[in-house]
Formats: sequence, C-alpha cells, structure tokens
Amino acid sequence: MLNSGEPTRRQLVDAALLYAGPDAVVTGAASCRRHGLKMLPDGAFRVHLLVPLEHKVGSSGHVIIERTTRLPQAAVSGGVPLAPLVRSVLDECRRLGSRQEVSALLAEAVQRGASLAELFAELDAGSSRGTAIPREALHRIADGARSAAEVDAMKVWRMSGLPEPLWNHELRDENGEYIATPDGYFVAAGLAWEIDSYDFHFGKQQYAATIA
Repeated sequence: MLNSGEPTRRQLVDAALLYAGPDAVVTGAASCRRHGLKMLPDGAFRVHLLVPLEHKVGSSGHVIIERTTRLPQAAVSGGVPLAPLVRSVLDECRRLGSRQEVSALLAEAVQRGASLAELFAELDAGSSRGTAIPREALHRIADGARSAAEVDAMKVWRMSGLPEPLWNHELRDENGEYIATPDGYFVAAGLAWEIDSYDFHFGKQQYAATIA
C-alpha cells in the first residue's frame, strides 16, 4: 500500500496470496465474487485459500488457509488464481451455518450455469465436514426449486403431508399456447403458487419478467 487508510479487497487478496505462497488458489467467498456471484453474506472480508497439503503455512488475520490433497487447476482472472466456480461455491457453503444463505448461493450458482451433477460430484469428492446443509439444499434444487425462497417453500409444504405440486412446471392452454411457469402448480385444485422472491433475482428487470 502506498497510501494511508484501509486496504481494498484486491489488496487484501494480493496480501493473502503473498503470505500463502505461489501455489495458493483463491476459493470461497472471494472467488465467488470474482466469478460474478452476489448471494454472499455480509461481514468482515476473508480470503479463503487452498494450498498443497505439505505446506506448513497456517491461517492468520483475514486469511483462511485450507491444506488439501485436491488442489484444483486455477483459472487466472485479473492476475488472481481462482478455484473453479463449483469448488468455490461449495467451499463457501461448507463454512456457512445458515440454510437460507447456503440455498441462496447454490441456487444462484445453478442459475449462472453450474450443473447439479458437478455440484453433487464435488460434494462427494471433498471432506464430509459441513456438507449436510449444502446436500439438503442441492436436493431441493434438484427437485425444481430455483431460489432459496422456493427451497423454504418446499420444506414448509412437505411438512403439511399434502400432495406434492409440480414445481416450476410450464402451463399451456388446450392449443398448446404458453400461459406461465408458476413456482408450484397443484393439479387437482388448479392452483398456481408463486413465491415472492425479489431478493433472489439479480435485478428489477429479471424480477419484473418473472412476474409478467
């Protein structure tokens, strides 16, 4: 730093990489942000780094060091070595204690192109520590939920013991014309259920398009 005041996030990332050594790879929240994800909890900025198992460096200050035998191939973005999106998301989810935060991040990752198969495979390949909540959320998403709000809605509905609706099912009229894709559709009742999930859309335009 050549100025007084607080370091920027980029300076904190650079400092963490200098501290951890040339083989370190950024994962977790800092990597998710650089991959373009938004559904990340507020709080103190931390840099989660993966390093080879034989390295002796430990966590310090804003730097979280995770020694691993599964060091991923880094993709360099703006000079920063990043873990792949799937690895970054699940490394962050394993450290989150909130079901809603985990569901929101996983749902956003799937909307941005991460496949469920890749997410499940990464979850199975890594440590089992902290995987219960992400695994539950992934199963809800696999059932058709597209946001954390829909994950919660599924959980609440299934507590009722009532028949399962069709989740995110296209409705068409007798001529095959598209009507809508409600979050849940109860065939026997002819009832469409739309979850108001403004916080889980990426902007006002996308939210307006969903409602329209």
